[in-house]
Amino acid sequence: MASFGGPPLCGRRKERDALDRLLDEARIGRSGVLVISGEAGAGKTALVNYAAERASNFRIEKAWGVESEMELPYAGLQQLCARTLDLLPELPEPQRDALCVAFGLSKAAPPDRFLVGLAALSLLSKAAEDTPVLCLIDDAHWLDRASVQLLAFVARRLLAERIAMLFVVRERTDENGLRGLPELHIDGLAEYEARQLLELAVHGGLDTQVRDRIVAETHGNPLALLELPRVMTPLELAGGFGLPNPSSMSRRIEASFVQRIQDVPEATRRFLLVAAAEPVGDPARLWLAARQLGIGAAAVGPAEAAGLVEIGTRVRFRHPLVRSGIYQAASLADRRAAHQALAEVTDAALDPDRRAWHRARAVPGPDETVADELEHSAGRAQARGGMAAAAAFLQRATELTPDPGRRAYRALAAASAMFEAGAPAKADQLLATAAWGPLDELAQARLAQLKARIAFARTRGSEAPPLLLDAAALLGPLDPKLSRETYLEAIAAAMFAGSHGRVAEVAATARAAPPAPRPPRAVDRLLDALTIRYTEGYRAGVAGLQQALAAMARPEHCCRDDNRWLWMGCRVATDVWDDESWHQLAGRQLQLARDNGALKDLPVALTYRAGVHVHAGELAAAAELVAEAEPIAEAAGNAPFSYSALMVAAWTGRRDAAIALIQDGIDDAKRRGEGRAISMAQYSLAVLFNGLGRYEEALGPAVQAYQRDDLALAAWAMIELIEAAVRVGQDTLAADTMRQLRDRTQASGTDWALGVQARSLALCTDGPAAEPLYQEAIERLARSRIVVHLARAHLLYGEWLRREGRRAPARPELRRAHELFARFGAEAFAQRARRELAATGETVGKRNVDRLSALTTQEVQIARLAGAGQTNSEIGSELFLSARTVEWHLSKVFAKLGISSRRELRDALPVPG
Repeated sequence: MASFGGPPLCGRRKERDALDRLLDEARIGRSGVLVISGEAGAGKTALVNYAAERASNFRIEKAWGVESEMELPYAGLQQLCARTLDLLPELPEPQRDALCVAFGLSKAAPPDRFLVGLAALSLLSKAAEDTPVLCLIDDAHWLDRASVQLLAFVARRLLAERIAMLFVVRERTDENGLRGLPELHIDGLAEYEARQLLELAVHGGLDTQVRDRIVAETHGNPLALLELPRVMTPLELAGGFGLPNPSSMSRRIEASFVQRIQDVPEATRRFLLVAAAEPVGDPARLWLAARQLGIGAAAVGPAEAAGLVEIGTRVRFRHPLVRSGIYQAASLADRRAAHQALAEVTDAALDPDRRAWHRARAVPGPDETVADELEHSAGRAQARGGMAAAAAFLQRATELTPDPGRRAYRALAAASAMFEAGAPAKADQLLATAAWGPLDELAQARLAQLKARIAFARTRGSEAPPLLLDAAALLGPLDPKLSRETYLEAIAAAMFAGSHGRVAEVAATARAAPPAPRPPRAVDRLLDALTIRYTEGYRAGVAGLQQALAAMARPEHCCRDDNRWLWMGCRVATDVWDDESWHQLAGRQLQLARDNGALKDLPVALTYRAGVHVHAGELAAAAELVAEAEPIAEAAGNAPFSYSALMVAAWTGRRDAAIALIQDGIDDAKRRGEGRAISMAQYSLAVLFNGLGRYEEALGPAVQAYQRDDLALAAWAMIELIEAAVRVGQDTLAADTMRQLRDRTQASGTDWALGVQARSLALCTDGPAAEPLYQEAIERLARSRIVVHLARAHLLYGEWLRREGRRAPARPELRRAHELFARFGAEAFAQRARRELAATGETVGKRNVDRLSALTTQEVQIARLAGAGQTNSEIGSELFLSARTVEWHLSKVFAKLGISSRRELRDALPVPG
């Protein structure tokens, strides 16, 4: 960001006020973020310079994107944190280690990229303890992908630090990974301001018609107003003949810079080209490369005199368009010569990746030596967690590989890295290159598997399962373990697509999988049991599924492959009504995700753990996890996992808000073709309407959810369907569904299963025979973790007793139901119990608002962890917040709860479970 790096700041009162507010808030400990967007020359850099001038008492940390560095992992993040690395020893050890590996300061296993982001957040927060910090990130659209993702993550986690972050981008934030952050879009100047600026740029007379035409055609773009008059002749300015009209304002401004470049000596143009090709802005390296090309020191003078470049502690161009204009105007031969010179002066030991990248741009054609260097660079990038950089290195290595066979293998490796980096379209293109080469059978099978995974990632629809089956078959004789996992992926993909018939077909094909190794992994048991469950029926598959769960529940016997499938273990546990295994596996999955800092896995783990809390009647705890999952999924670039959010909304029972959320879930699932999400939404509607006592409205969604035989969801929908059908007089439908539910619950035999069986059967039973069934349901469910259905058993039993005219014994059941539902926050069911109590002649006042309701979900999370004895730093590491933000939240918790110390938190908050 050069001191001369933009047009003068003319007008922009609203924009300056926004920047002043950002800085004022940071001074008093309220973090702020702003993304300045606008086309080239709109005056973004002038606003950045204004912010820097106003931040006189701030510590200013800078980073700037460079187009040629977009492939180097964490380059932008490292720029921003470079001057704060002396604070590394103050970070928690996992964060310190992650950042050191990412920045190449040490060697270890690749860190999760969001643990690197948390470390950067902690580092900046530490720096802000003594002095407010202003982070200026210019040309963020040219940052490497890892850096922009993590800086956006940091920006979203800021709250109570004295930190202001300012991003500058060319396009609006929907296009560049900063979506959702506060944005200040810069348009052209107002007409009167544009005229004033133009008059400053033009010395001498300016025809008014020409002036108005320039203002109109530039749309008030400040840099265009300053630059375009330079390329117009005095005659054109005086009379208005032939103003050029290129299609793009950026091209027009760039053309004006290129014309100025043509006026400087040839040696100066070559010097500028080397400067444009050198991404770091290092003057020492620039002069060394210039000497390699025989360019003397005198070459820089005309460039500085023309206002194109400034050489100081760094090399700074007047504008990014100067750099791109110089580079694009040069011949291919001159560009290669510049990169070759830069490669020769770049230390192979200290900076091997930049050297390899310059060499890759210097060679005129395929070159195995350079391709091999790039492959090694990819390995180093991968070791630092820079998958996007590894993909870029491998892609260029593929292009430079002369041997067709080796090119195909590198293309396959590049495609895999591109897929892991979240670029499935580019991965698909590289797979096409790999497919043309002579691959061996194993590589062909891996190609097929990757192609199938890309298809699944794109749509989660019906395209992926057959492709995964084909890949699994190819892998069978070559890599039996990988083949079995791919068959399991095919079954999982079919489940997401949501058609029971299709899942059964896929499972039947999966029975051809290679035999499991000895001893079998938990994942092998899971595959075999699921194929039986879907081909021979639920009853036949239960025993195998229970054995698979038992294997997964023993962490000391689980390998990395098994841990990848903990989410499937959670779903299987609910299918066989095993609440204890569900509780254990969901807890372990969440702990692993937290311990590893694996934010891409954390939203899934939070979702399954939230489901456990919902069924335990801990709706507030579930809502905490849902609230935590949503921004993390957004930061990681993943689709939201809305399953538990829908269940929380349904059980809470606030009709309008729940219906809106559920309908959004249905619409989103239909767009993506994810049948399972539709089933969950329909089931949630059935719960909602049954809670509200609107049984006719509950029946339709329950039938729709039941018709998709998804793991567990179909049986859960049967429970809702039976209650709704009985209440609206559809006894035959209720009886038929009861028979199917009983087939599953009897096969499982757990207290959860037999408890809901007894309760549902009681609903279908007339006369005194219903009473022992209700009592059995309460007894069994009281021994399980499924407290929401225990509360419903009390409610249904109380309703039955009242309808039998037994008001006195009905009251304790209804009181217990009301007490439980009120404690859960299940408002609709609590109101239903209140109405029933009123019908028995007992009046129940509304429950006093729990102090918990005064806290936000994040405040409850932090309060619970603090009450359990965790430090601010430990809480921040778990929730991906800074310690200062945790402290700020706790101060609000103390004020809301009327307490003054952590010791009082334990008594002030009910503990989940």
